[in-house]
Amino acid sequence: MRAEIITIGDEILIGQIVDTNSAWMAQKLNLAGIKVKQISSVSDDRRHILDALNEAKGRADLILITGGLGPTKDDITKNTLAEYFKSGFRLDQDALENVKRIFSKYKAPLLETNIKQAEVLENCITMLNLNGTAPGMWIEHEDKIYVSMPGVPFEMMYMMEEQVIPKIKKAFNLPVILHHTILTAGIGESILAEKIESVEDSLPTHIKLAYLPKLGSVRIRLSGTGQNEAQLKNEISIHAKKIVDLVSEFVMAENDTPIEKVIMDFMESKNLTLSIAESCTGGYISHQFTQHPGSSKVFLGGAVTYSNSLKMSMLGVSGETLMNYGAVSEETVKEMAEGAHSAFHSDYSIAVSGIAGPEGGTEEKPVGTIWIAVTGKSKTISRKYNFGNKRIQNIERSATTALILLYKLMKEEQVY
Repeated sequence: MRAEIITIGDEILIGQIVDTNSAWMAQKLNLAGIKVKQISSVSDDRRHILDALNEAKGRADLILITGGLGPTKDDITKNTLAEYFKSGFRLDQDALENVKRIFSKYKAPLLETNIKQAEVLENCITMLNLNGTAPGMWIEHEDKIYVSMPGVPFEMMYMMEEQVIPKIKKAFNLPVILHHTILTAGIGESILAEKIESVEDSLPTHIKLAYLPKLGSVRIRLSGTGQNEAQLKNEISIHAKKIVDLVSEFVMAENDTPIEKVIMDFMESKNLTLSIAESCTGGYISHQFTQHPGSSKVFLGGAVTYSNSLKMSMLGVSGETLMNYGAVSEETVKEMAEGAHSAFHSDYSIAVSGIAGPEGGTEEKPVGTIWIAVTGKSKTISRKYNFGNKRIQNIERSATTALILLYKLMKEEQVY
């Protein structure tokens, strides 16, 4: 089964909101054995919506539509769908009772526009929206399935998980789609591809390999399609092992997990703790850890020391060091890492100091100059990097690079 996702709303096209719906839906459809052929975003324009529907039916068996089902005049999806399917409307009593229940719960007046939300296409199967007032609609037309859902993410998610996907699984014999992800760090995409070329060339047609590069890391994803889940899983595992054997020194994990979560889980398993001293990254590395539940078992805390005075008072960096070498230097960043290690009583510590930009650089230390140090059980290692002149990218690359340096030190100390 081939699917297409159409998201409707001017707010998406002007960048006022980010279309997270499509990414989430695509993941869920893929897990169900449904291949997404295309994702489109269209404006709140009748002609644009009609054209998108006409194009989608030539590519897909299942067309999923989100957005434009609200009670205001700019929400035109329902009327446009009625025109497309040449259908009238009916008042769905279950949907109306749901609307009344919601307004009664909040003791809000029920307006005519709210009642009209319970109107659905005559040719649809109604899908109740227990998290909102706009019902979804399942329409079967000319051997295609169209599903129209609200654009509010939590309303759409409930409808997809509780109604749409179970209904599709019941109606169709879907294939098995499996993925196996290998997370690598410290190696570029082109070099990685060269090292595993023999495995990639030997893959059968039903197993595909993809490279997913990110700042400082590359994920290798093996994706297979078949009918027998156990057999397919075993087949993918065999090819994954061949890849890991070829690039084992760069492999951090065999799952689709962020680097910081891989490190956090490992450190937790070994009862290791971490502290962080940040300057140019401004707390971003700490956030990478604390966004995950359970981070307190590993991450003790740290300091964001932008000023030299805080580097001295909180981390014990020597004033002489700062005067002779500057804040962005190997000497300073090593003292920052060792100061955090000592002050916060952690097993490992990370320190970063640099010039994120776009201003502040000099001829000797241009924008993008970053020093990173990691202190471990027996030593401190430090590295200098020259990234670029883009502030956000410099912060993100510094964070990822610091995590990789931590990973390397743990391996050197035979902890990892």
